[in-house]
Amino acid sequence: MSTGTTQRVCFQLQVDPARLDEYRERHAAVRPDMLRAIEASGRRNYSLFLRPDGLLIGYYEVDDDDDAQAALANDPRTAPWEAEMAGFFVALDGARPDQGAPRLPEVFHLEDQLAAIDADAASVTLRTESSEQ
Repeated sequence: MSTGTTQRVCFQLQVDPARLDEYRERHAAVRPDMLRAIEASGRRNYSLFLRPDGLLIGYYEVDDDDDAQAALANDPRTAPWEAEMAGFFVALDGARPDQGAPRLPEVFHLEDQLAAIDADAASVTLRTESSEQ
């Protein structure tokens, strides 16, 4: 549902409830090389949200998610971090957390809908003005 070149990506994972405190601690100050790898992949506005039962929701924006995933998969800075993080998650079946997380489809975005009604209003205005001439 994204417009333009920005893709908005939301994903879901389940953190092992027994390791929530450790997970929070590890993300309080992520290693600088991992932060730079994420930045270099093109991901931006990246946030993680963690519920008390371990449900983790992640969100980021990117111009091309496939390219960003490939960049992270090929960046030597990410493999150690992903290997360390894999043990925190339930039901990944051996996949890397950054690639095995199920994506959630976007069903609503305020700015997209506002832009659509603004475009419709502008179109009506142009048609009205041209028919009056």
